[in-house]
Amino acid sequence: MNVILGSQSPRRKEILSVFLDQFEIHPLNVDESFPTSLPCEEVPLFLAEKKFNAYTNGQADDMLICADTVVIHQNQILEKPINREQAIEMLRSLSGNTHLVVTGVCMGHAKNKSSFSCETLVRFSALSENEITSYVDAYNPFDKAGSYGIQEWIGYAAVESIQGCFYNVMGLPASKVYQGLKSFGIL
Repeated sequence: MNVILGSQSPRRKEILSVFLDQFEIHPLNVDESFPTSLPCEEVPLFLAEKKFNAYTNGQADDMLICADTVVIHQNQILEKPINREQAIEMLRSLSGNTHLVVTGVCMGHAKNKSSFSCETLVRFSALSENEITSYVDAYNPFDKAGSYGIQEWIGYAAVESIQGCFYNVMGLPASKVYQGLKSFGIL
């Protein structure tokens, strides 16, 4: 059975490669809109399932893994920033505060799938304006929800505490995905 990661995220690829020597990467180009009435915590699972359902090129026995991660702060989803100014503004809002990271995962094949979400609380220490702008300029976090990568400088320097799965904040809740791979007989 072929295992396919329906994502172009280098972080998801890195996490999955810990468990699997071989898998294919097929990024899915899916409209990531969602109903505005959907609670923020439910959005990533909705989008992961939307990506899974959009995959039509695989064989019936292909194992597909799709995921979506959001950062939620003050009841708002902080998506990927569209420019430097938006990235800086997001990090200002996270500075000295706690936020929620939720990843939705949908994995399986045409005959059977499993969907789940994972939540992690992340507490940032207060960051100076110089620290924020230096991070944005050095790391260009424009492909990251909430404008940061926990595995980068900001994770070492600003994360005071985490309640939940560290790898979830990177984009894929590793232990839950591992258990899912086992339940499907991949491992």
